[in-house]
Amino acid sequence: MGQAAKEMKRRTENEKKPDLILLLVTLLLVTVGTVMVYSSSSILAMERFRDGQFFLKKQLFFLCLGLGVMVLVTRISYYKLRKLAWPGIILSVFFLLLIWVPHLGIRAGGAVRWLNFGLFSFQVTEMVKVALIIFLAHFLTEKVNHIREFREGMLVPLGIMVTLVGLILLQPDFGTTFIIALITFLMIFLAGGRIVHLAGLAALFLPVALWLLLHKSYRLARLTAFLDPWKDPRHSGFQIIQSLISFGSGGTFGVGIGDGMQKLFYLPEPHTDFILSVIAEESGFIGVGLILLLYIILIVRGFRISLKAPDRFGNLLAAGLTMMLALEAFINIAGVMGLIPLKGLALPFLSYGGTSLMMSLAAVGILLNISSYES
Repeated sequence: MGQAAKEMKRRTENEKKPDLILLLVTLLLVTVGTVMVYSSSSILAMERFRDGQFFLKKQLFFLCLGLGVMVLVTRISYYKLRKLAWPGIILSVFFLLLIWVPHLGIRAGGAVRWLNFGLFSFQVTEMVKVALIIFLAHFLTEKVNHIREFREGMLVPLGIMVTLVGLILLQPDFGTTFIIALITFLMIFLAGGRIVHLAGLAALFLPVALWLLLHKSYRLARLTAFLDPWKDPRHSGFQIIQSLISFGSGGTFGVGIGDGMQKLFYLPEPHTDFILSVIAEESGFIGVGLILLLYIILIVRGFRISLKAPDRFGNLLAAGLTMMLALEAFINIAGVMGLIPLKGLALPFLSYGGTSLMMSLAAVGILLNISSYES
């Protein structure tokens, strides 16, 4: 019997029940998300499509698919994902190029981020994030003895990151670019990369990031709106002002589920980027506090799974997926509360969006599988 077969047999014998707390928290989040997608989108759906349940039906469809993917991934040993490391990166690059093919790429809000598959659209960057994390966990495990050497240990993952970031910036999608770059740096650091190398690269990339932020007028407008939204309340500051009004209107206990006013064409796209603002108005400080508590529990359980993973690959994979969910949640929550500039990222498990929901549930499925092999 080969070494790989022996290792797989040992893992199977040591398999335990997955992390039930993580599973419960995830199910609670998607349940709240489904209810709030309907509450925040019914009027908008009736106005656009003459069907108040239009967005709810699509969200339920992708929720069922996502739960199916989560269950499937939970039952497949995470170690087998190493075989998908390079194919996942190649497929990511292929899809990022494919969105520029006429009639396949969908332009919305000035960005080309979706692939048109007829009955549904697919946001490529959601898949790219998960594929990159799997690749980084695989490569950094393979190069464990060379991670402190720049050429042998860091050059390839950084090259992959720069390639993906460059293609994503063409869409453009600055928020996802930031998440991908930060996750790459953090995973290299966790794998044992030298701080000197990472600090030097950060110093090199910082001027580029500032240039990217400032040379586009809409990004500069978001920054000025963050600093002083009341300077231009009807244009650049409109979104964040309406979001803050939602938080203020909710008070302690909220106005009641379904009774919010800000979703009535005041908040732009209340069922996607600003769904937490609707939750704040309708369920108040208590509702938002409970949502934040669920995210904290999810993140803590994710890092606990990483620490207890039986091998380096599982450790890095769980850490990367947890950081992805944590960063997405933080950037959305902080943005709608006016703590950082808006980035246009979905809130995991809560915002409307099929691809985001499916990939978030897939990430949880991988975490659940790793937790079943805890050492």
